[in-house]
Amino acid sequence: MGCSKNLVDSETLMGLFERYGYQCTHDSDHPQGDTVVINTCGFIEDAKQESIDTILEFAQAKEEGRIRRLYVMGCLSQRYQKELETEIPQVDKYYGKFNYRQLLTDMAEADAKEVSTCTGCRHITTPRHYAYIKISEGCDRHCAYCAIPIITGRHVSRPIKEILDEVRMLVAEGVKEFQVIAQELTYYGVDMDGHRHIAELVEQMADIPGVEWIRLHYAYPTQFPWELLRVMREKPNVCKYLDIALQHISDSVLQRMGRHVTKEETMALIEKMRREVPGICLRTTLMVGFPGETEEDFQELLDFVRWARFERMGAFAYSEEEDTPSARQFTDDVPQDVKQRRLSILMSLQQEISASVQAEKVGRTLRVIIDRQEGDYYIGRTEYCSPEVDPEVLIPVKEQPLEIGRFYQVRMVDSDDFDLYGSIVTA
Repeated sequence: MGCSKNLVDSETLMGLFERYGYQCTHDSDHPQGDTVVINTCGFIEDAKQESIDTILEFAQAKEEGRIRRLYVMGCLSQRYQKELETEIPQVDKYYGKFNYRQLLTDMAEADAKEVSTCTGCRHITTPRHYAYIKISEGCDRHCAYCAIPIITGRHVSRPIKEILDEVRMLVAEGVKEFQVIAQELTYYGVDMDGHRHIAELVEQMADIPGVEWIRLHYAYPTQFPWELLRVMREKPNVCKYLDIALQHISDSVLQRMGRHVTKEETMALIEKMRREVPGICLRTTLMVGFPGETEEDFQELLDFVRWARFERMGAFAYSEEEDTPSARQFTDDVPQDVKQRRLSILMSLQQEISASVQAEKVGRTLRVIIDRQEGDYYIGRTEYCSPEVDPEVLIPVKEQPLEIGRFYQVRMVDSDDFDLYGSIVTA
């Protein structure tokens, strides 16, 4: 459950189980079998409730004899292990975010050292042609609203060699596209020697034969490593795509959020990114309803979105999380109906912008990778589209048979608010 970083942990655990002779199924729709492991999310209230409901569903299945053993891991149990043990005792054992590999030594005749150090164990659950690569854990930012540092602790970077070895292993298994993920990828390397090494890492990844696309997720605007833009500009297999969460634009709101960036600096950052990487696709996340957000602050945010014309944008309403700085320092004083109204207005604006951005692509021929077939269409993506979260390209099945996981040149013939419709030019 939860984010793509959790998915990587689940894939690692599945790979370890299979190494010791177990057969694993990912996201089974039916609570039955020998053993169930639930990897939970504990980020915001809705995600926590979904995780709890899932645990309760499988706890009932265990009581009814449909499963024999039930284990829980991940962010929710990292944060609330004692409470969960008390409230849902049907679970055989709870693990946190970092000790989940102990499951192997608890369940199997597994060597503890091998289990703890194994880096080549992944059971890829995404389509075989793309995978997520997690380059670090934790975060040193301590934004006022965010519980991630409470759950995961300080930023810890993986060694470059370990990451590159994993990329080579996945390429050998047929992976062509890599989504580089971290809570804050632009901080990569600072904990190792005080310097940012994300540009070096991405450049070395791009030089590995067989790596067709690299896409970057979850950058931070403060102290952005400019060398990364050179790599994006010069390396053709580094997608002109950057996911950078900005949260807000009002200086007063940014200050209370603890973002350590100003409106002027944010706008200068966007201008420089678009100047140095022509055609870059920017994805961001924004928040409405943070404590103290006024109508003037919200209007300022709308004006900013009109100016920035983000190619991709998500937004959410502020949800107070216990023990975070904002929960301790501020009153959640924006009414829920006001939050939802602002969220609706913001997303309606983005829908208009997205429709305009997509319409501009009609008539262009773009490189597209095919993910799947749905009904009468093949579903693909350009370099400007990340899996699961971004718009897609729809190509009629009747045109010609296409191969899943293969790249094609596709001419864009139509668009709607989010998706593009294309016609095959050539493989």
